[in-house]
Amino acid sequence: MTQMRSSLFSLQSPHLPFSDIWKYGMLALSILLLLLALIILACQLCRCQKPNNTFGNEGKEADEETSFQEKRLRTSLLGIAQQPYHVVQIPKIQKELRKLGIYFSPSSASRYDVDKFGSDADVPDRSQGKLKFSLLYDRKYLELLLTVTGVLGLPSRRCTNTFIQVRLLRSASSQSPDFQHVVHDWQTQVVKNCTNPIFGDQFVCTLQEAELAKTSIKLEVKHFDKYSRHIPLGEVRVVLNILKTSQSTEFCEELQKVTKDTVGEVLVSLKRLPISQRIEVGLLKVKMASFYSNPEKHIYARIDVFYNLHKQKHQKSKPKALAGMTVFNETFLFHLPEPIVWDCAVLISIHEMHPSSRQLVGQAALGRRGPDNMNDHWDRMMQSIQQPVAKWHPLLI
Repeated sequence: MTQMRSSLFSLQSPHLPFSDIWKYGMLALSILLLLLALIILACQLCRCQKPNNTFGNEGKEADEETSFQEKRLRTSLLGIAQQPYHVVQIPKIQKELRKLGIYFSPSSASRYDVDKFGSDADVPDRSQGKLKFSLLYDRKYLELLLTVTGVLGLPSRRCTNTFIQVRLLRSASSQSPDFQHVVHDWQTQVVKNCTNPIFGDQFVCTLQEAELAKTSIKLEVKHFDKYSRHIPLGEVRVVLNILKTSQSTEFCEELQKVTKDTVGEVLVSLKRLPISQRIEVGLLKVKMASFYSNPEKHIYARIDVFYNLHKQKHQKSKPKALAGMTVFNETFLFHLPEPIVWDCAVLISIHEMHPSSRQLVGQAALGRRGPDNMNDHWDRMMQSIQQPVAKWHPLLI
């Protein structure tokens, strides 16, 4: 019996293969880990009880980071501002702003203007040189001869590739006294890297003597850009009724700020579709001068929409025969993010089709940040949901 009890006791008391040193070591390690966990828990409790100090430190760090970004922004924009006039471009400034995560807001963005959507940009009000040319009207052959001599005193910062665009403008009939008709459009050769470019180009056209009183000539000096829009440097305008027949008249006129001419009107409708996040642009009618009608010529319209300084994919209308009143009655849908923000504009360009090229007839720009008449149209569109709002807008060139 005693022997059986000893064997049972040996079975109930299993023998561990570890020595006492290992046992005490594992116990000490467990106690150490427990103390470490208690210390971490106490630190977390202390941090939760003092939130103000922590947030204050984080606020200081955020202020320091904002101050650093502002200094970096001022440095980058200062470097751009020190560059020449013709080198500074809006995309360069936008690139610097995007690096810092700062974007234009509707309140800080520049106002949309008709001139900015056209092929030309603004020039300073002050004189930027003088233009020399001569005009001769031959009464016998009823011909007008224009000789473009050159430009004097262009600023050195604008010492670039220069050419002159010449337009012969004629006032429309009494029904549309504000309209101008582009009778002829010429361009001189391009002179490279010269502050006093010499051209010597001559242009001849047939012109009745009775038409001199309502005809003017516009000479626009431009910087030639192969990959972008040509930058205007200034213009000179002369009314041809001051010419003396059969006698050459020399001119040396200071360059003035470039201005636009009204060549017609376009009837445009706008409709906001908030559910589908779209805007509908309707091209209804285009009105030109009455004597400008020519069924053999065709025109078409190109619609561009700008949203937050980014241009959306453009759309084109079908060609129509050129007339005093050309009817299109076409609509174009453009997708815009919701909601339709104020920083949005629509540019309508009317082009005349030629066998191998196209010629710009006029442009009309409308949007929230344009002149007052454009603001009124845009505001009415924003207030009228899913209902088109139509209005006439001037075509400028």
